[in-house]
Amino acid sequence: MRDDRQLERTVESLLEDPLYADHPLRQALSRLYVEFRDAVYQMERITRISDRFQTASRENQLSLSERYSKQLRQLERLARISDRYQLMMRDLNEALKEASTKDALTGIGNRRMLMERLKAETARAERLGRPLVLAILDVDHFKSINDEHGHEAGDKALVELARVIESSVREYDSCGRWGGEEFLIIMPEIGADEAVNMIERVHAAVGALRVRAGQAQICVTASFGIAERRQGESISETINRADAALYAAKHAGRDRYEVAP
Repeated sequence: MRDDRQLERTVESLLEDPLYADHPLRQALSRLYVEFRDAVYQMERITRISDRFQTASRENQLSLSERYSKQLRQLERLARISDRYQLMMRDLNEALKEASTKDALTGIGNRRMLMERLKAETARAERLGRPLVLAILDVDHFKSINDEHGHEAGDKALVELARVIESSVREYDSCGRWGGEEFLIIMPEIGADEAVNMIERVHAAVGALRVRAGQAQICVTASFGIAERRQGESISETINRADAALYAAKHAGRDRYEVAP
């Protein structure tokens, strides 16, 4: 670079020296020097443009990288929000499903759950030719409990009764609140004789139940109607026979069970 600049100064001094004004090569040297200066100017201009382009390109690349990083962070945030939303929806669906199949007062299965189990167990019993027994339980004189001790005591009695029933049946049996003070027990894979033994156990547990209502203790008794499903029988027909057996138990004095013929 230093030698090039020295050469330029030498050429300039030769062109400026009047001694060489009439030299035959002066005009050619002058044109060559002018073209050289123009070429240098153009090269410098191109270099500046190239530098600006490279700078802009680097800035643009940096801007693209920053925008990409920002978009990536936003996507990650949206993914976290989506995950939380899906988890919330799953929990909500589970809660809704549980709420739709659980009795709000007693916490055991409600009529909807019992109907689902009845359909499944009836279809299975029909398909495989297996036994299935239903038992309907009704609290004796429940209206008197409400009238004498208040509805809060009546609700407490139902809650305690549900706990006793649930703890007395087999693990694979289903029980729930059928409506009001009635409960239904679904017993698959046993006949009427075995079901009677189990209902006697439930009956004894209910008879031992004492529910506190202020200073008083409420003795709870219940009547049971038992029906073994007949092959080809519909759900309604089996329930109606169990209900008729329950009515017979009530008519015979309550606090007992009857088996449908």
